[in-house]
Amino acid sequence: MAELSERMRRLVQPHLSTIEPYDPNFTPTRINLSANENTYPMPSAARDAIDRALAATPLNRYPDPMSNELRDELGAWHGVERSRICVGNGGDELLFNFIYAFGGPGRTLLDCPPSFSEYAFFASLAQTEVRQVWRDPETFELDQQAVLDAAPDCDIVIVTSPNNPTGNLVPFEFVGRLCAACPGLVMVDEAYMEFADAGASARSLLDAHDNLIILHTLSKAFGEAGIRLGYVLAAPDIIDVFGAVRQIYSVNVLTQAAALAAVRDRALFLPVIDRVRAERERMFSALAEIAGGALTVWPSQANFLLVRMSGASEVRQRLRDEFSILVRDFSHAPGLQDCLRITIGTPEENDAVLAALRALLAS
Repeated sequence: MAELSERMRRLVQPHLSTIEPYDPNFTPTRINLSANENTYPMPSAARDAIDRALAATPLNRYPDPMSNELRDELGAWHGVERSRICVGNGGDELLFNFIYAFGGPGRTLLDCPPSFSEYAFFASLAQTEVRQVWRDPETFELDQQAVLDAAPDCDIVIVTSPNNPTGNLVPFEFVGRLCAACPGLVMVDEAYMEFADAGASARSLLDAHDNLIILHTLSKAFGEAGIRLGYVLAAPDIIDVFGAVRQIYSVNVLTQAAALAAVRDRALFLPVIDRVRAERERMFSALAEIAGGALTVWPSQANFLLVRMSGASEVRQRLRDEFSILVRDFSHAPGLQDCLRITIGTPEENDAVLAALRALLAS
């Protein structure tokens, strides 16, 4: 991980002096299953529609700052008014803006690790205290009572469903109890929800809980990680705050055009999502059987699997160097000792991972 130079540590704000840039630990490889991207080819009809939209988009004008046409289409999809949607430059921008606007000095974020590391990182940028309620070390399920006990003393809460990097869902009914317990705002990060079983989203709780925010992205199920498009659903007055603190014109005209075309043609992506789900279950079974139980693999509702094995860092390195396969190493993260996260790829990519792991474990 890169560190700031001595000169920069003197010049930046004091609370940023030990900051470390986000490092996805990327290396060019033949098969990249490290970032939870959708590695399937985009449906040709959807890609054609996106290409036409991009070609027809003028570049000499600033984008609509609030992405209103896209918000209308997203609203029609989710059954909410435009006033309950804010679009951002990827889910990451919206996560940062959430913590920046509603956190800050003297305020506390409730996090449930192991979870997405950027929650705590963004909190450090915004000088927000982080209270951690750790998941069960064996199952990675939430300690629901501990979370509910902590929530009244916290200003903002983020729970992830399905959780990254463990893949498990937050129970639907628990989200409602959490909203009732927290005096501030509760965000449910549903970046991977399209891969989960039907009915798992907290969307239907929005009307009953005006402190609930739901985060979505087009980066995963819709294969548009490169355009950087995320959005949140929330009460209109919460959306007003997101709109006020955003970087002006943060969602460019090409991103808005590509996203609008994809959302309009969202039904075309359903077969791809189904294939990812089927491959996830095949990979789960195959990994569980490798080397007579040498691996531990957890069930997942996302497009990745968390796997524990002895010497995980070395296995990750050898997958990269000997087989040109890249997976994510979490073995040094608290609570995730000896764990790798493997994105679900195409059948051919998944077969290559299985063959490589069998060869490495046999040796």
